[in-house]
Amino acid sequence: MSSPLPFKVALVGYGFVGKAFHAPLIVATPGLLLHTVVSSDPAKVLADHPGVKVAPDLDAALADPEIDLVVIATPDPLHAPQAHAALDAGKAVVIDKPFAVTLDEARAIADHAKRAGKLLSIFHNRRWDSDFLTLQALIADGSLGEIVQYESHFDRFRPEVRDRWREKPGAGALLDLGPHLIDQALKLFGPPRAVFADLAAQKDGGQAPDYFHLVLRYPRLRVLLHASQMTIDSRLRMAVHGTKGSFVKQGLDDQENALKAGVVPGSQGWGVDPRPGTLTVPDGEGTVSRVVEGVPGDYLAYYAAVRDALSGHGDNPVPPEEALAVMALIEVAQRSAAEGRELAL
Repeated sequence: MSSPLPFKVALVGYGFVGKAFHAPLIVATPGLLLHTVVSSDPAKVLADHPGVKVAPDLDAALADPEIDLVVIATPDPLHAPQAHAALDAGKAVVIDKPFAVTLDEARAIADHAKRAGKLLSIFHNRRWDSDFLTLQALIADGSLGEIVQYESHFDRFRPEVRDRWREKPGAGALLDLGPHLIDQALKLFGPPRAVFADLAAQKDGGQAPDYFHLVLRYPRLRVLLHASQMTIDSRLRMAVHGTKGSFVKQGLDDQENALKAGVVPGSQGWGVDPRPGTLTVPDGEGTVSRVVEGVPGDYLAYYAAVRDALSGHGDNPVPPEEALAVMALIEVAQRSAAEGRELAL
């Protein structure tokens, strides 16, 4: 690294993901400094962050010896070439999910980082969603017993095809939203024995799958991962059933909405879920339910962990091996859908 704390960060891309997620979280993390943003729209960047440098292209940012960490928040097809370029320049790298477009590309980036001896981390931020942290706590304290069915949704109602790269051929919901749900499932339960996947383009004129339904088979447990952009009542977030209780959660974590609204990460009330879930347990011949006050969501924890890993005082919060497991499952799911059958992982 070129300097002690703060580590100087170059953010590559200032579209929705870079502007709403990465830039505010980097700025709010002590020990990190948003030094440079790579963007073709300097006015947009400087309106939000008047003190940063704006580089016209990645090469200009990589040529700056002050840059310690490169955060890649560009369209998926650019992840691999930009990550390789940053590693060649001797920089640590964070890549927004998905890791890359294909498993082979992701493996090549991981191998490059290992050879270079540089930190490579993937931004699977929804490990720090309030609902997921709350579920982890319920599992850890035994409230649910052994989990036998885990159903996780990321549904929306966006029936119109939009002119954006996520809806072009070769992209779609499985690459866009699948990494969130798959990463959470693997974090909780590890790899399944087999996967069955159904993909569909349900929008009129859709060119990429906007629907997916995955069934991950474990010896006893069944994991159902579902995303749709044609769901008007899209409140269900997760329904988790165990031998001792069920946890049902409506509504997505609120941190994304807060970031889009310009709320400062870590400010008072940050991450508090306005729609806490419900725990239902047996009670004699019936059941009894109670609201579970959720663990606050904490996306800042990701970048704090990256800072600590860079300084040698902590572990990589999402190492390449864990993100490669997500990519491997996506690849099997794509094959499963194409062949119309369950496939062993």
